[in-house]
Amino acid sequence: MDVTRCSWVGGDSIYQEYHDTVWGRPVYDSQELFAKLCLDGQQAGLSWITILKKQQSYYAAYADFDPAIIVTFDEHKVEELMLNPGIIRNRLKVNSIIKNARAYMSYVEQGNDFSTFLWSFVGGKQRVNHFHSIEEVPTQTAESEAMSKALKKLGFNFVGPTICYAFMQAVGMVDDHTTDCFCH
Repeated sequence: MDVTRCSWVGGDSIYQEYHDTVWGRPVYDSQELFAKLCLDGQQAGLSWITILKKQQSYYAAYADFDPAIIVTFDEHKVEELMLNPGIIRNRLKVNSIIKNARAYMSYVEQGNDFSTFLWSFVGGKQRVNHFHSIEEVPTQTAESEAMSKALKKLGFNFVGPTICYAFMQAVGMVDDHTTDCFCH
């Protein structure tokens, strides 16, 4: 059966699976949102397929993205990660996940809910857009700019407005499946 997908997907089966079952589907679990935010940050300067193909390695390298464990990573662990071919071996990116875990833990230890915080940028519910082509889809919005500023203020990094918008799309805060896509 031939289905119409968003034009960015292409013919790669990994991309098709991601598009069909993950991208644009709402995620509310705080730790899962943390993981996806970190993974989107790893994409900076790279294509998403690069990170997608390394996703399982990232989960293995970063203790299933458990922030309580990641905050214990020391310089020895950073050096170990820098030798791991399963992840992007960029020191700034390796350290960013640790820094983001610290910011996450600080936020939740104050009694805050990370999911509620992130979803507040779209009023707590998914925004469904009706774009006809990929060219109409923005790379950032006022909401992603606000999210970026708020996350940076909390101590997160690799969370610019473009990364935040890609994250918002990935976790279903916005549904940007084009109108011709079977997932719309």
